[in-house]
Amino acid sequence: MRYATVTERLAGLGGAKWEIHARARTMAAAGRDVIELTIGEPDVPTPPGLAEVAAAAMRAGRTGYSNGRGEPALVAALAARYAARRGRAISPRQVMCFPGTQTTLYAVLSALVEAGDEVLVGDPMYATYEGLVRVTGATMVPVPLRPDRGFRLDAADLAARITPRSRVVLLNTPHNPTGAVLGRDDLAAICAVAAAHDLWVVCDEVYEDLVFPGVVFASPLDLPEFADRVVVASSISKSHAAPGFRSGWCVGPESFCDRLLPLAETMLFGNQPFIADMTAAAVSAPSPVAADMAARLARRAGLIRDRLHGVAGLAVNRPQAGMFALLDVRATGLSGTAFAAQLLEVAGVAAMPGESFGAGLGGWLRLALTQDDARTAAACDRIAGFAAALRGAA
Repeated sequence: MRYATVTERLAGLGGAKWEIHARARTMAAAGRDVIELTIGEPDVPTPPGLAEVAAAAMRAGRTGYSNGRGEPALVAALAARYAARRGRAISPRQVMCFPGTQTTLYAVLSALVEAGDEVLVGDPMYATYEGLVRVTGATMVPVPLRPDRGFRLDAADLAARITPRSRVVLLNTPHNPTGAVLGRDDLAAICAVAAAHDLWVVCDEVYEDLVFPGVVFASPLDLPEFADRVVVASSISKSHAAPGFRSGWCVGPESFCDRLLPLAETMLFGNQPFIADMTAAAVSAPSPVAADMAARLARRAGLIRDRLHGVAGLAVNRPQAGMFALLDVRATGLSGTAFAAQLLEVAGVAAMPGESFGAGLGGWLRLALTQDDARTAAACDRIAGFAAALRGAA
């Protein structure tokens, strides 16, 4: 039987990158004591008040068809939120709503690139980005994010990899998996390179509300001189501990959203009105959980650094935001994939190998900060013991 070539372009991506996570769940279901540090699941439930908004909307009959742009109340709420945060006018025509950031980015990239085009992406990168680019037929061009720069994208490194086929710079700040946060000067330099080469700048900002105390978030939307080429995407998954509700959006130029609308209508023809009502309530006020969550995540990042940095040759990259810390295991002589697989089987700690996030993170692990302090400390003790045993054996 024949298949579309997209199935070949995506072969080996998707679930294959999460093999350690799947294996850990199987082991835990069989009764093994496994400390799971693999995925960015918020460490608190969805705020009851927000869940009740969705439930009340369902009871009120808000279960009919929506439209391709998004429910008017939600679109208006998002426009008001971004106007207030970015300090300039944002119209409802600049907003499009989707089920989660992943779907948003799928639609945005599908509207901007196709076969023969190139998308520049920082390496390491979130595990799904390669698939998001490949599905369009475009080619992904990795741009190294160097540890000596705190894994922040350097405009000169970006410029060196631009070709006549380049069309989009895909950013992620705060960054998954590194926890790096691009400053306003970083973004201005990156956007200037994009403008010089007539490129779009697409920015995934899903961790905006989870910056750690003392860290300042910046967005390319803060820079009005580049507004005609910037599209940002986000959702309530992290900021409001609501990943299962699948509610996201993008903000960009009116002309871009007008072009995107037929694609959105073809894909989805709107998401659920009762979830839109909940999302409108969520984005119209400060998150009731984000600030405390960010403080806990920052504390656990510090705990991991205190317990593992310099132990048995390990090194910890302390993040500025988000749900993860990076552990450099290269001194053990193992790849991140091999270290993670053995760590799970021997010590019962599940962590994502850096190779799942690009070649630039080979020999690293990504550790989720979403277990409570006691379990995080116990995981560190197991990792330290495992690494020490490796060193002793060597």
